[in-house]
Amino acid sequence: QVRLVESGGGSVQAGGSLRLSCTASGFPDTSYCMGWFRQAPGKEREGVASINARGEVQYAESVKGRFTLHKDNWKDTLYLLMDNLKPEDTGMYYCAADRTRYFSDAAYTHGPQKLDFGYWGQGTQVTVSS
Repeated sequence: QVRLVESGGGSVQAGGSLRLSCTASGFPDTSYCMGWFRQAPGKEREGVASINARGEVQYAESVKGRFTLHKDNWKDTLYLLMDNLKPEDTGMYYCAADRTRYFSDAAYTHGPQKLDFGYWGQGTQVTVSS
């Protein structure tokens, strides 16, 4: 049974930093995709960053240059380092994973796609004040 446990959310002022962590269990090996998505009140869930089994990383345009995704395969843990946070980064952040090894064509074109992921964490809140 796949399980994703997130941690690291919180409240910061604009320009601050946070680190999110997501530990996965239940996968037979490390060859799977993981990612972070976020959802602001009244908005659709959107992709933030994802990594596949090759170690390829994709970022949403809105976070490029500010967020860094890193996966520690020994710990089965995905980290999202968020720097220079902006109020528009506020939302519930969800960790996602899937048994597929590679990104879909849509992901290569448009960034992380929620339909590509079958497992989701409970979410952790990130609030950025101006």
